[in-house]
Amino acid sequence: MYMVAITGNTVLILLIHIDRRLHTTMYVLLKHLSFMDILNICNIVPMMAFNYISGRNTITFAGCGFQIFLYTSFVGAECLILTAMSYDRYVAICHPLRYPILMNHRISVILATGSWFGGIINSIILTTYVILLPLCGTRIIDHFFCEIPAILRLSCVDTSEYQEKLYVSAVFFFLIPFSIILFSYGQIIRIVLHMKSMEAQKKAFSTCSSHLTVVAMYYGSCIATYMRPKFYHTAGQDKVISILYTILAPMLNPIIYSLRNKDVLCALKKFCSEMKTFKN
Repeated sequence: MYMVAITGNTVLILLIHIDRRLHTTMYVLLKHLSFMDILNICNIVPMMAFNYISGRNTITFAGCGFQIFLYTSFVGAECLILTAMSYDRYVAICHPLRYPILMNHRISVILATGSWFGGIINSIILTTYVILLPLCGTRIIDHFFCEIPAILRLSCVDTSEYQEKLYVSAVFFFLIPFSIILFSYGQIIRIVLHMKSMEAQKKAFSTCSSHLTVVAMYYGSCIATYMRPKFYHTAGQDKVISILYTILAPMLNPIIYSLRNKDVLCALKKFCSEMKTFKN
C-alpha cells in the first residue's frame, strides 16, 4: 500500500505539472493534496516498517513529538485543502461566469498557503501541550505510531483540559470544514439537477462524486478519532480507524481522482504515449 500511495501521488503531481490542461485551480489544489498524502504516509509507514523488521519497536521521546507534529500538521492542512477543493467545485458549477475572477491563480495560492499555515499552527499548539504531559508507569504506546489519543492514555494526570482543546481544534478543522463541504455540494446537486444537458450532469457528478468519496472517508475517520468521548476509545478501534486516514486515504486518493476524472485519464494516456514514442 505504501508504494502504491507514493507512486500514485507522485504520478498525479507529475501529470498536473506537465499537462497544461491541468493548470487550473482544482488541479493546483489536488497537487497539494497529493503532496500532503506523500508526506503523511512517509511520516508513519517507514518507521513502522523499520520497527517491525528490526524487532525494536521503539521511538525516542523527541522522535515521537516530531511525528505528532508532522501528522497533525498534514491532517489539519488536508482538511482545509479538501474544503478549498469543494469551494472550487461550488464556484465552477454554481457561478461559472464568475469562476475566472473568484478562483484565479492568486486565490488558489492563497487557499493552498492558508491550508498549510493553518495545519502547522494548529499542530504547534496541540504538540506543545501533549509533549508536556507527564507520563507515568509503562511508556508502551499501544499503537503503530505516536497518535494523540494513544499518548493521552499514558498520562498520569487529568487530561480533560487537553481534551477540551482537542475538541475545539476538531470543530475548526473537522466539523466546520465538513459543514462547508456539505453545503457546497448541496448547492451543486441543486444546480446540476436543473441542467438540461445530460453530458454536463454526468461530468459534474463524476467530478464531485470522486471528491465526496475522499471527503467521506477522510473526515469520517478523523471525526471518529478526535471527537469521540475518551471512554469510547479502545486501542484496537483507534488502530483500525487511523489506518483509514494515514495509509488507506493516501493510497486511494490518486486512484479515485484518476479513474473518475477524464482530464487526468487523458493526461495519463498522453504521457504514456509520449513515453513510448521517446523509447522508440
